[in-house]
Amino acid sequence: MKIQPKEMAKENHSAVTEFILLGFTDRQEIKTSLFVLFLIIYMATLVGNIGIILLIWISPGLHTPMYFFLNNLAFLDLSYSSAITPKMLVNFLAKKKIISYAGCIVQMYLFASFADAECLLLAAMAYDRYIAICNPLLYPVLMSRKMCICLITVSYLTGSMSSLVHTCFTFRLSFCDSPIINHFFCDIPPLLALSCSNTYINEILLFALCGFIQTSTFLVILVSYGCILVTILRIPSTEGRHKAFSTCTSHLTAVALFYSTLLFMYLRPSSHYALDTDKIISVFYTVVFPMVNPLIYSLRNKDVKEAFKRTLERNVCHFQE
Repeated sequence: MKIQPKEMAKENHSAVTEFILLGFTDRQEIKTSLFVLFLIIYMATLVGNIGIILLIWISPGLHTPMYFFLNNLAFLDLSYSSAITPKMLVNFLAKKKIISYAGCIVQMYLFASFADAECLLLAAMAYDRYIAICNPLLYPVLMSRKMCICLITVSYLTGSMSSLVHTCFTFRLSFCDSPIINHFFCDIPPLLALSCSNTYINEILLFALCGFIQTSTFLVILVSYGCILVTILRIPSTEGRHKAFSTCTSHLTAVALFYSTLLFMYLRPSSHYALDTDKIISVFYTVVFPMVNPLIYSLRNKDVKEAFKRTLERNVCHFQE
């Protein structure tokens, strides 16, 4: 019997309606401990990032381009952590670690969108520090409010468009009735490993788009800090060099943590995927780093610490009255 084109398309389309996320382990005693650990981390992420956002919002002294970008960084960290962690926590306690087909699509899209936007935002923050240190007289002009909004808009739009491409091409694949994802969330590499379709185009897109966004933004950061380093070394006083460099250390730390794992995860051929190892690495940039970033920027930033101290003193005085 001759198969019509419509019937062939129907046969080739994935019949999977939901996925099973394997997560980290099947051992119940470890599950409980991991649930408590990641719940504490997620609560710290919420408190830390929302705290940074509120502190910048209510402190007039922090209404500058640098803290405008930091505000958006806190929002992105909060957002992509929230796209993954709540479902992961539920699956620690659930008997069936199920995520619907539509839920998997949404989770992948949100995570990829926010992660790509964060790469562009970190590059914008490096450019901001470059202008502030290397061209301080032109800083008010080059980093005007209009320019800051433009950089943020480009970050979000580029992240959204890149994520949309990955999501559309990933979920056009057939999964051959095999719904088990060897991961704790719907990420691109484990879904490509799960598919029985030809994933060559997906791998090219992943390498091209992620490669372009991650490497180009990383190069912008390297060039910016190369120019900053040259300028700082020309400052005659040790105190002046320390003051200039201290404004960059928090951002450099965040960049090193974020890119070290992201470049490893997405700029490899599929033959090098080791999903059990990748799960551990993924925990750092999806769960741990969003919690760590507020600590980095608050503990190593004099302006943030002083703004927090003033806000705390003002609230204590108000309470005593």
